[in-house]
Amino acid sequence: MPNRRWLFADQLGPHFTADRRPVLLVESRAVLGRRVYHRQKLHLTLSALRHRAAELGDGAVFLQTGTYREALAELGETVDVFEPTSWRAQQLVEALRDEGAVGAIDTTPGFSMPRDEFGAWADGRKQLRLEDFYRHQRRRLDLLVDGGEPAGGQWNHDHDNREPPPRTERLDVPRPYRPREDDIDAEVRDDLDRWIRDDGLQVVGEDGPRQFAVTRREALAAVDRFCDERLPAFGPHEDAMLQGDDQMAHSLLSVPLNLGLVHVHEVAEAAVRRHDDGDAPIASVEGFVRQLIGWREYVWQLYWHFGEDYRAHNRLHAGKPLPAWFDDLRADDVDAACLSGVLRGVRDHGWVHHIPRLMVLGNWALQRGYDPDALTEWFQTRFVDGYDWVMPVNVVGMSQHADGGLMATKPYASGGAYIDRMSDYCGGCRYDPKKRVGDDACPFTAGYWWFLDRNADVLEGNHRLARPMQQRHRLKDLGELVAQEDARGATAP
Repeated sequence: MPNRRWLFADQLGPHFTADRRPVLLVESRAVLGRRVYHRQKLHLTLSALRHRAAELGDGAVFLQTGTYREALAELGETVDVFEPTSWRAQQLVEALRDEGAVGAIDTTPGFSMPRDEFGAWADGRKQLRLEDFYRHQRRRLDLLVDGGEPAGGQWNHDHDNREPPPRTERLDVPRPYRPREDDIDAEVRDDLDRWIRDDGLQVVGEDGPRQFAVTRREALAAVDRFCDERLPAFGPHEDAMLQGDDQMAHSLLSVPLNLGLVHVHEVAEAAVRRHDDGDAPIASVEGFVRQLIGWREYVWQLYWHFGEDYRAHNRLHAGKPLPAWFDDLRADDVDAACLSGVLRGVRDHGWVHHIPRLMVLGNWALQRGYDPDALTEWFQTRFVDGYDWVMPVNVVGMSQHADGGLMATKPYASGGAYIDRMSDYCGGCRYDPKKRVGDDACPFTAGYWWFLDRNADVLEGNHRLARPMQQRHRLKDLGELVAQEDARGATAP
């Protein structure tokens, strides 16, 4: 008989139990308390794990213990595992294998490309580019291609997916799938309440009704709802923000994907079927497929490819600690409408879509010089879809340019003009995105020039920043602006 398979809480879909082995599931209290997580993140993880244990019934042993080692000792048998999703977990299972508690560490079925295959693809390349990887993925997975060439005649439809938001409070699209809580959710909520009250478990963010799928059935329903009713509208306003519509036409599938409830390939295939059937335009489908088998898979592979020390990169020498108002999600302390609104979304839901993450939260942290390692930890613990493998490349590389250009050719810094163009935040804000100095000067507009000036010695040779670096020298109020932003310090804008 093969060994029982120990599945982690992000390995909960049927592709992890395809060999029909008996399963071990472990709920570790030590893991829950190791970091200060968003309350709703803990709820989702525990609910998913307990739902899966209930579904498997006699096919699983479900242990609630202090640590993983205690669970394995209680089980008393050797278990096999799939590759886990973090360096820390990888080191744990390797140590347990040396001790005899773990047998085989098998290739994970949770991603579309094995890690060694990515290594072969990357070997010898002078520069790793998402576009090259994405086209390789499209061909090898046979998605939106015809004879090896792109369906619709082009690989990339980004130019069709950058429209500003409409002049309405919400997009005119059906609401996303919303699961119904059950007795397991009630049990999880009661346990969290007790652990916080009696055991000192620390959390951040608000509690709230569960918004994301935690079972396979719910995940498939969420995929169908998105593909049938929201996918056609996804592309055009993919990068836009509305104060009254946090979700826009986004899929809200990152949580079930990262819990391992659905496979990235099956979700991409579902979207492509809607295009093949004439129910969704190529630009929306291509943009969504790019997020799945392009960006998501690329981030996973680069997490391992760049190595365990990647998170420590700090090319811009940013070292400011996260201020308490930012760290604790105190949105009401912030006057800047965009930053306050996005922090409120994180506080209340543990989720905002990728543009508020990159161009509001990440942009702010980049301009202010927040420590990239601390910021990576913040994104990982404050977001319900944050995991060890997800955030380093997204934050250290894409958002903070702390890796010196391994991930992106220029920093994703922008002034208030971008936020004004791509959102409705600026209209009612006390700050003016066109002003960089004065009481009503936009802290993003001022912060953009402050960032360029502060990091001029590192950024001067970046050809993609040549024009703004030259423009900086022509700002007559640059000295006043720098003094203004230096004085702002950690104060909430």
